[in-house]
Amino acid sequence: MSKPRTRPFFPALDAFAMGRDTPRAFLEGCLEELARWEPTVGAFTHTDRESARRAADAATLRWRAGRALSNIDGMPVGVKDNIDTDDMPTGNGSPLYDGYRPRFSAASAQALREAGAVILGKTVTTEFASTQPRGTRNPWDPARTPGGSSSGSAAAVAAGMISGALGTQVVGSIIRPAGFCGVYGFKPSFGGINRGGSLDFLSQSCTGSIAASLEDAWILARAVAAEVGGDPGYPGLGGTLVPPEPCAPRRLGLLRTTGWTVASEDARAALEAAAEMLRRASVEVLTPETSASLAALEAAVAEALPETLRMLAWEWRWPLNAFAARDAEALSPSSRERATKARHVTREEYAFLLRRRHEARALFATVMEDHDALIGLTAPGAAPIGLETTGNPACVVPGSYLGGPVVALPLLHDGGLPLGLQVLGKSDEDEVLFAQASWIRSILQN
Repeated sequence: MSKPRTRPFFPALDAFAMGRDTPRAFLEGCLEELARWEPTVGAFTHTDRESARRAADAATLRWRAGRALSNIDGMPVGVKDNIDTDDMPTGNGSPLYDGYRPRFSAASAQALREAGAVILGKTVTTEFASTQPRGTRNPWDPARTPGGSSSGSAAAVAAGMISGALGTQVVGSIIRPAGFCGVYGFKPSFGGINRGGSLDFLSQSCTGSIAASLEDAWILARAVAAEVGGDPGYPGLGGTLVPPEPCAPRRLGLLRTTGWTVASEDARAALEAAAEMLRRASVEVLTPETSASLAALEAAVAEALPETLRMLAWEWRWPLNAFAARDAEALSPSSRERATKARHVTREEYAFLLRRRHEARALFATVMEDHDALIGLTAPGAAPIGLETTGNPACVVPGSYLGGPVVALPLLHDGGLPLGLQVLGKSDEDEVLFAQASWIRSILQN
């Protein structure tokens, strides 16, 4: 099987406006890739081609009349299957939700419709957007995981079946699959996109985008936020509706994380080579050996994964107890294990873990006073062989733990397979992060 190719949407906007191309023709190209790749990849739980065609025809008429609803009017997209849609089933990766049809769409899915996006279908998620895989394969090598929990979103974008998709992240569920599948991922600052109507209520959860290009990742997330805002109590993702112009960072920090200790030689070499290219482009790239504050941050996030898992166990007391009461046998062994762990986490321990995370976020804010952004790997190496797990999250959990925005750039490789460079920015400065990520991409692609 040949290598997958993405289908970026943003470059087509001028052609739509000038009448040289149409959203319907663009969609048909995606449907060709769907027919080609979906039998092997299994990225979708549900598709509706005819509804997508009708939506693309409506977008075509709007572009022709000069009345496009947004920059994603006509974009073929997928919706992760833990996000409610009123016209498609929402399975949450669990047999407990077989046949479940919500009466109303989640905020993010409703925003896609209001912005004119063409929802092709629901993309596979792991069970309850957690750890248990549901069979999606990596288009680069079907024997390998696409990552999780936004498995289907990343795989579908990588194979060119859609240009963008909604994902969610609580540990590394946007950034890691984007890296494994060779596409772009964006986890906004915490609270950046309204999570209403999705099974995505945890204290580190965030809705974001996975896309064929950096520009697509921005316009998709920004258009959604423009319609429904952020989580209650948060102003939501702001900034320009078009992709920010590239802006060179002055100083970057190399965040190795505990994933560095198990990273492959190729992965380490790729990150170090990227850092050296940035230095040659007149960017100061500090390491924990050359920056005391960065070393302190590394220490503060050293236990981010086990501490996050303990916090999540507490936060999953509900609905896991409700699920178990309905049909415990329908839960995977990993969910049953998590429910057991939840009973052994005390309120006092949870409060202690929250304080630890708050202190780490305060330190992160201090570190970012002297660093424009941090860079690191999206995983210790390329996607592992086998579909039993979704890969090691050690490299990406700090981005969720610290709460700031993160972008995955598909610029690195390990053994000839995709590996992402993650760029972590300052909290609530997502637009600045994109501008810097765009500049970093221009340097590393040369």
